[in-house]
Parts: sequence; C-alpha cells; structure tokens
Amino acid sequence: MPKDFTVETTAENTSFKSSLGLVDATMLVAGSMIGSGIFIVSADITRNTGSVGWLMFVWVITGFMTLTAALSYGELSAMFPKAGGQYVYLKEAYNPLISFLYGWSFFTVIQTATIAAVAVAFAKFTAYLFPMFSEDLVAIDLGFLKISPAQLLSLVLIILLTSINTRGVNGGKIIQTTFTFTKLLSLLGLIVFGLILMKPEIWNANWEASAIWDMHKLNIDGSIETYTTIAAFGAIAASMVGSIFSSDAWNNVTFIAGEIKNPQRNIGLSLALGTIIVTVVYLLINVTYTGVLSLQDIAASDKDRVAVTASQVIFGGAGTIIIAVMIMISTFGCNNGLIMSGARVYYSMAKDGLFFKKVGVLNKNSVPEFGLWIQCVIACLWSLSGKYGNLLDMISFVVVVFYMLTIAGIFILRKKRPDAPRPYKAFGYPFLPILYIIMGIAFCALLIIFKPEYTWPGLIIVLLGIPVYYMVAKKEIVA
Repeated sequence: MPKDFTVETTAENTSFKSSLGLVDATMLVAGSMIGSGIFIVSADITRNTGSVGWLMFVWVITGFMTLTAALSYGELSAMFPKAGGQYVYLKEAYNPLISFLYGWSFFTVIQTATIAAVAVAFAKFTAYLFPMFSEDLVAIDLGFLKISPAQLLSLVLIILLTSINTRGVNGGKIIQTTFTFTKLLSLLGLIVFGLILMKPEIWNANWEASAIWDMHKLNIDGSIETYTTIAAFGAIAASMVGSIFSSDAWNNVTFIAGEIKNPQRNIGLSLALGTIIVTVVYLLINVTYTGVLSLQDIAASDKDRVAVTASQVIFGGAGTIIIAVMIMISTFGCNNGLIMSGARVYYSMAKDGLFFKKVGVLNKNSVPEFGLWIQCVIACLWSLSGKYGNLLDMISFVVVVFYMLTIAGIFILRKKRPDAPRPYKAFGYPFLPILYIIMGIAFCALLIIFKPEYTWPGLIIVLLGIPVYYMVAKKEIVA
C-alpha cells in the first residue's frame, strides 16, 4: 500500500458526538429497513407459495426472526456501546478474523451493493414522474457498458447523501427522522385506503378456507405446479430471500452506537421498537394487497411492482404517481440511514489496524469522512455495474450466517465473561436465541439444497477475505 494511505492524520475531533435520542435511533432502525422491497417482493413470494396463508406465513416468520434477532442484539449493544456494532460483537465473541470477514463482506457487497440497489430503485420510480430518467434509455454508451439515466441519477443521490453526512450527524439525523415519519404515514395511508376500498369478492376468493394453505407454484400465465413436501420447504426458503432482504439493515443502529445518547438503554429499545413497527406495517401492507388484488394479479404484476398495481386499483389513474412518490421518499430515507451508519464499521476496522488508517480519523464534524467517501465510490461502482440485484439475492445466505454467529456470541460471551456488566439481557434467553439459530440453520440448509445459486457466490466473497486478512494482519497492505 502506498505510504500516503498510512500517514497519521490529525483531526479536530477524536470522538463521536452523542447527538441521537431514542426517537432518532428508532427512526434509523425503521427507515433503514423500509426501502423498496415491501413494494415488490410479494410478487415473487406469491409465485413461490401460491396462497394467501403461505404468503403471510413467509412475512410472519421473517418478522419473528427479525424481532428475535433484534431483541438478542440488545444485550450485545448494551455491553459494547461503541461504533462498529456487529463487527465489534463478532470480534469480542470470536476473534479478529471472523469480525474482519464480516467487515470485508459488509464493505464489498452487503452495505455498498444495498446502497446501490436502493439508489437505483429511487431513480427507477422517479422515472414515473420524469420519464427522462427511465432505466430503458441509454445516457452513455461506452461500448462495453451502457449507462442509463436511472443509474446516473442514482450516482447523484449517493454522492449527495454522502456529502450531507460528512457535515455531521445532525444533518443526516434530520433527513432520517423526517423521511421515516413521512414514509410510515404514507404506508399507513395506503393501508387504510386499501382496507376501506377492498373488494369483497377478491378478499373472499383469496381467503377462502379451503385455499388459504393450498401451497403450489403459481406461474405468471396462471398455470400451477404442485410441490413435493421437501420441495415446498425449498420454496419457502427461496421466498424468504426477498422478505429477509426487505427486513434487513435493522442492525444499522448498532454501528453508530458512539453517537447515541444513553446507548445502553436506547439501542436495545430502538431495535425492539423499530422492528416491531416495520413488521406490523409489512403484514398490514400484504393484507391490503390481498384485499384488492387476486393472487394471479399479485404474481403477474409488471416488473413485480405489486404496490403500483394495488395503488392503481385503490386510487385509479393517480395510483402510479402516488406509489412512485412514496417509494422515492422511502428509498431516499433508507439510503440516508445506510450511508450514515455504514462508515462506522470501516472506522472500527481501521482502529483495529484492518483498514486504511485514514478511515479511523474523524473530521472536524466528528464523522469518519474518508470512510463515507470510499463507501460512496464502491456503491457508485455497483450502481454502474447493474449487477447488485443478483448479488443481493446471493448474500442473503451470508447475512443470516453472520446473524447466527453474532447471536451465538451471546452464549460465548456469557461463558467467557460471566461477570461483565449487562445493563440489558437478551429477551427470552436462552430459548429465543436458540430458536433463531435453529431457524437460521434451516433456512441456510434449504438454500444450499434447493437454491445453491443463492449460496456459493456469497460464500466465495466471504472466503476471499481470508487471504486479504492475513495480508492486512502482516501489514503488507495497511501499515
């Protein structure tokens, strides 16, 4: 590594400022979770399961796993209330290699590709209002790469939000809280109008007792395929890839623990409140879908945009515009939370000597500016590549593996450090954490068996981090 990357830098501030209260932290949890997924992935889930009962089951089980994990993380966040969150928990429970592999995966794909995907989703729905930003147009043709106006707009969004967050946590906090409140109110409005204007004949057909649990594959053309019992479990696991992606990023609040007031109390509480709010909203949104759309209409929604199809039924011609504005608000706020929190992980890695030293330095506004900008660069590259969507499907497996390892860390730390202060203890310990691990193992095993294409790419990305770690540890890359 060139020497200029490793020169010590002096900053005006050497510690984070505690600027975020409980409401801010809760809005970060909810806002980071709600992006574009809830507006889209129910189409794929419906195709895989073919019935209302199993559609709702997928969302219920995902919500239960998310809430269980969040309640378990409360203990770890109270023990280690500092920047870095999950990276720190893995290091304390296991060793630097395991935590580095998480940080490596987080930087190369998990956080940066998610930022790219959410930014492009913002741009795609902006095109409903301003067709010039359509993903189907070509703004720049490099021969080997064609760049759409939607991708260019996504770059502007990522750079804008990164710039705002380099100026201190307060700007990001205002955006996060404002946009999350707005999107929650918008989603509640969609739910209320949808339930009021639901079509009884569609509701009755979807929720008919004899059909609720009739699981099968529902194709876009209306044909169905039956499953064997084992294949049905595989279909559920494949369905959960989308619901888990839509419910992920709830742990981002742990990354900015150093900037939260009374973190021992507020991180755990915000995790619980934020995940409960989002889980309830997600379930009600899906109930709304089934009240205005037949299962076939959900499964065959154009480009899987179920919310657009439902909104057109509820609001008529204005429905598309209403949903487009909602998703723009949702994705804007979601990306702000992802960008704000992600750089804190790289900051913790740098403090451990496992990343560029400059990333471990705070600027005059008490934020890791260099970490924010290198995250911006990687996210922009993912936006231009157009390959983030497939990768995000492929890393759901890895994300759940790291969640399981982190929750198992609770048991390890209770044995290694029985006398360590624990202001908050994992709710339902040991039963709920064990249940999450069992469910996580089942999910991962089913993906390995039935959807190996969702597993091996993520594993390869993680394993590539092993030689990188040893080079870094030997100071061959970062001195």
